[in-house]
Amino acid sequence: MRLKVATYNIRKCVGLDWRRKPERILGVIGELEADILVLQEADRRFGRRLSTLSHGSLGAAGWRPVPVAQHDGGIGWHGNAILVRKGIEIDAVHRCELPALEPRGAIIADLTVEGRALRAVGTHLGLTHGMRVRQAHHIMLELARFAPRPTIILGDMNTWQPQGGCIAIFSERFAFATPSATFHASRPVAALDRIGVTEGIAVRDQGVVREGWAARASDHLPLWAELELTSAPA
Repeated sequence: MRLKVATYNIRKCVGLDWRRKPERILGVIGELEADILVLQEADRRFGRRLSTLSHGSLGAAGWRPVPVAQHDGGIGWHGNAILVRKGIEIDAVHRCELPALEPRGAIIADLTVEGRALRAVGTHLGLTHGMRVRQAHHIMLELARFAPRPTIILGDMNTWQPQGGCIAIFSERFAFATPSATFHASRPVAALDRIGVTEGIAVRDQGVVREGWAARASDHLPLWAELELTSAPA
C-alpha cells in the first residue's frame, strides 16, 4: 500500500516578506497531496498559543488534526502538529516532553491506514548539538515503551549533519531518506528537515517543493516522501 507523507516548518505562517498569510501555507500543503502531514511552528509561541491555521480552513481542505492541543484554538503541542486525511483512523496520541532550555516536544500518533497499523512521530529539535542528542535519546526511550508497529519520524531536526549527532541516534532504528536541502527557502543549503522509517515501511520516492508559494510562504521548504507499507494488515 502506498502512502504520501510530508513535513513542513511553516514558521507560524510568516513568509519571507514577513507577512502572516495562512492562505499561502494552505495552498502549499494542498499542492503536496499528502495523506499524513507533520507541521512545526504551527501554533503561536506566546499568549493563548492559537493555531495560525484555523480548524475551519483545515477541515474545508480535508485535513483532520490529531488531537494533541491542550487548549481551544490550537492544533499542535509545542508547535508540532500532525494532520491526517479522511479515512485514516487515530488510535492513540502521546505527548513527549523533551529536555530543553526552551519548550520543546514530540508528538506520537498511532494510526490505522486501510487496516494497517502505523505510528507517526513529529518533532522539532533544539538549536544546540548537545541538546538535540539528548532529545533524540529521549524520543527513542519513549518509543521503546510502546508495542512495536511500523513507524515514521518526521520533523525539523535542526542539524546540518547528514549522518551524525541526533541522526545517528535515530538511525539505530530508523532508515532516513536521502537528505535534501530545505533551508533557507530563498537559497536551500541545509537538510534540516528529515523523514525516517522503520522496518515494515519502504521509501519509494522523495522530494522538496521549491516552486510557487512554497518558495516564499515560510523560511523552510516542505519535504515529502512516497512510502510503501510492506507489513501485513493488522
